[in-house]
Amino acid sequence: MAIDDLKANGMMSHLLTSLEAGEDIGHYGRLVFAMVARHFVEDATLVDLLLQDPACDEAQAHALVEQVKGRDYSPPRREKVLEFQSRQDFPLCPNKDDPDACNVYKDLRFPEHVYAHIGEYREQKAHAASEEADSAGAP
Repeated sequence: MAIDDLKANGMMSHLLTSLEAGEDIGHYGRLVFAMVARHFVEDATLVDLLLQDPACDEAQAHALVEQVKGRDYSPPRREKVLEFQSRQDFPLCPNKDDPDACNVYKDLRFPEHVYAHIGEYREQKAHAASEEADSAGAP
């Protein structure tokens, strides 16, 4: 997998183009970019791409890559991208009115463990909600 694969998604293409132009894509832009791109490029390449952002130095780029990998962040859903976008000036989702825009799962194919991780998370949430409902109804 490579950078060309990332360009299949409009948001990732937008972020790549902005980085290549030397733009500051903001903290959440770098975070979203790293959460997705780490599945397509080597760590060193990801760091180099993040360093094209003038607001990101080498220590920050390495720390972000390690954070995203260490916590095994899944690529964000569209709703999370829009939430992140509301917290900064740089537009992560250039066409937020399009319901398909910024959905990385629509255009990109991730390794199977990403989908398994998401499934486990949803199962845990459902189980926790069920337990909460059971305890709320207990006498």
